[in-house]
Amino acid sequence: MHLNSSFIEYYKKKRHTVSYSVTHISILVTSFYSSRGLTLLNISYLLILVLAVLLCRYVYSVLPPGDEDLKGSEVDAIIKFKRALGLDDVDAANMHMEIGRRIYRERLETSDRDADMEQRRAFQKLIYVSNLVFGDQSAFLLPWKRLFGVTESQIDIAMRENAKSLYASQLKSIGRGLDIGTLIDVRRAQLAYKLSDEMAAEMFREHVKKLLEENISSALDILKSRIPDSLTQAVEEVKSVIRFNSLLTILSKHPEADRFARGLGPISLGGEHDHDRRADDLKILYKAYATEVLSDGIVDDEKLAPLNELRNIFGLGKREAEGILSDVKAHIYRRALAKAFNTELASVPSKAAFLQILCEKLQFDPELASKMHEEIYRQKLQQFVADGELSKEEVEALMAFQVRLCIPQETVDAAHTEICGQLFEKVVKEAIASVDGYNADRRESVKKAAQSLNLKMEAVIAIFSKAVRKLFLSYIQRAKEAGNPIETAKELKKLISFNTVVVSELLADIKGELSPTVETEASSAASESEDDDEHEWESLQTLRKTRPDKELKEKLRKSIQKEITLKDDIPLRDRTELYEKYLKFCITGETTNVAFGTAISTKKDDAEFLMLKQLGDILGLTRKEVQDVHIKFTEKAFVQQAEVILADGQLTEAKAEQLAKIQKQFGLPTENAQKIIKGITTTKLSSAIEISVARGQIGIREVRDLRKANFQLDSLIAEPLRENIYRKIVEEIFSSGTGDFDEEEVYTKIPADLIISAEKAKSIVQDIAKVRLENSLVQAIALLRQKKRDDVFSTLNDLLACDAAVPASKPLSWPTPGELDDLYAIYLKGIPKPEKLSRLQYLLGISNETANRIRDAASEGTLPIASAEEKEELAF
Repeated sequence: MHLNSSFIEYYKKKRHTVSYSVTHISILVTSFYSSRGLTLLNISYLLILVLAVLLCRYVYSVLPPGDEDLKGSEVDAIIKFKRALGLDDVDAANMHMEIGRRIYRERLETSDRDADMEQRRAFQKLIYVSNLVFGDQSAFLLPWKRLFGVTESQIDIAMRENAKSLYASQLKSIGRGLDIGTLIDVRRAQLAYKLSDEMAAEMFREHVKKLLEENISSALDILKSRIPDSLTQAVEEVKSVIRFNSLLTILSKHPEADRFARGLGPISLGGEHDHDRRADDLKILYKAYATEVLSDGIVDDEKLAPLNELRNIFGLGKREAEGILSDVKAHIYRRALAKAFNTELASVPSKAAFLQILCEKLQFDPELASKMHEEIYRQKLQQFVADGELSKEEVEALMAFQVRLCIPQETVDAAHTEICGQLFEKVVKEAIASVDGYNADRRESVKKAAQSLNLKMEAVIAIFSKAVRKLFLSYIQRAKEAGNPIETAKELKKLISFNTVVVSELLADIKGELSPTVETEASSAASESEDDDEHEWESLQTLRKTRPDKELKEKLRKSIQKEITLKDDIPLRDRTELYEKYLKFCITGETTNVAFGTAISTKKDDAEFLMLKQLGDILGLTRKEVQDVHIKFTEKAFVQQAEVILADGQLTEAKAEQLAKIQKQFGLPTENAQKIIKGITTTKLSSAIEISVARGQIGIREVRDLRKANFQLDSLIAEPLRENIYRKIVEEIFSSGTGDFDEEEVYTKIPADLIISAEKAKSIVQDIAKVRLENSLVQAIALLRQKKRDDVFSTLNDLLACDAAVPASKPLSWPTPGELDDLYAIYLKGIPKPEKLSRLQYLLGISNETANRIRDAASEGTLPIASAEEKEELAF
């Protein structure tokens, strides 16, 4: 039974002026029925109205204020109260909508932002609770969108946010001790709250992550507190994390997992927004757990499984975790070595087998173990050499480390070279810093360091060489930057002096050899025998001076080292250039500038040549390379004077004698001198020939004379000029007027003399013949018209010569046939060879009948061309 419609309409008009108290309801009912009378039907309407108002009051009281969350019992309480009142869903739904109108009106009337948000949340809670109370019928019983203008998405938000709030409260019941009953209850609550599985699973995972993070934070705090047993307590917290994660994994695989709360499964902190910030702390905790678990030095699957699980929980990469485990294993391995070094490791017969067992138990990479052994050895070596030397006891201790740790000899040598080498290099640098600061104390310090640091001789020499070459290069750099040749020579002399005074003596001390003076005497015979190896160039004056005589050897009395050179530090070109500069200085000596821009030699000493030899040794020049520099220098000097003497290109007897004296003075071999002289004369002659070719003064006769004189024609005359000569010769043949063309001479002999290929020669001949063939006919007609009969005959012979070179495939064309007949007649009167006359007839296109007629006329003396000439002569 529904409320009377007229009463409802009346109630809607008055609802804004009355409250929902029973007193006011009675006043409202009395005012409605005072004029109508009280019937049984109206009494029923009055009862329903009272019950509806009671439900409205109850719902309003059950719903928490806007700033409070739902408790979860509101839906059941409202449903029970509605059933107790006996109201149907339509009347109850109207009361829910009336509550919505009141909240909506209060929201419109407020001007406070916070109050507005509170009313909004209250309205969302009303939507959520009302939809759950009426279930599937809420779609048509609760017209939220029509009455309040809310959208479907706003309704969804109200449903989702309130369901999440209730479900979050429900998840608080879940702790680290999970049980099946609690998980089933949480699942039922999720369904009752109308929360989606995806959202429920996400909230469940976030909840258990917070539980794990609490353990992790507690473990980190304990670990960083440095209290006694902090590592053990922190590890216990980590174990709690692993156990809880394992329990989540097991429950996710339970046969009845569908009845449990959604989101069960292993948890990983990777991918969280603050994971990178916390990664370092997680790595510290992972390393602490690994250190505690593997502390006994044994690694097996039972220990690796929780380590892998913890890696996944912490969201660490595989390489990151492996790196941490490798560091932990290395620490444990080093600790085990230290414990067994003077006990078990010292006594076992097989050190390698003992170390291998340690690595296998710990699953430690043997290569990493070898690197650790090397590092331990290097640390001990650095500790022992801190005072600058190695005592006998320290050497024995290092040997024990090498044997027990199975360190290869190559590794030991490399460590000594690097560590002890740095100390030795420092001593060497201090000793050889300069020639002026070098004294006996520094010399003795180098010798002591070389002997007391237990370095191999090869390493000592290599370190010493490196330091010396660096200083050598500084001298070389200053020499290159010098402003003039004299300054360059002075810097090079400093280099030679440094090598003699400092480097040679120190190297002898390091090697433990005889003193330089004694060694000089002992090796003099060998040195002399070496100097006699090269006899070919002993005549060179500059090279001979680098071989000191006995008096100079006695004066210098020094053995100069030759092991440390700049051969691999400077390119050969730069080394030979420096040697040549000093060679020039040895020849010219020091000079002084005088007036008018001239210079005079003020100081010159042949002893400089001995220093030149030492410079060659320092620069790492071989005997052949030194000889090449001397030869090049001597030849350059000889060329300069020879070019002056042979300026005109003529080699007379007097000039030859003058050049021979200069050659003897320089000590240049005759073969080289003759080669230079021939090169100069050839160059001069080549220039003269080029001028003659340009003027047309060189023909085949001159070319053959040059070849008979053994001149290299291809070096004297360039190929284009030889081709021009050949072209000129061919043109002379085609303009000689004889009509002869010798193919062997033109195509074979002349090209061979001019060093021109036969193909090229034939191409040149054909090009010229094709052009001159047509031109010869035109020229013959022109001469005919000028009445020059002899020239016509010669021109026709040239035409036949061109045709012999390039035979015409058809007769030549001319617009006036009569003139062609006249040409034939003139050629006929010259009594040519029959074959030439026949070929000319073909070329001029004259028929046999015309040819016979012209021949008959010639026999009778009645040729037209002849009578015309006679008439002209008579008229004249």
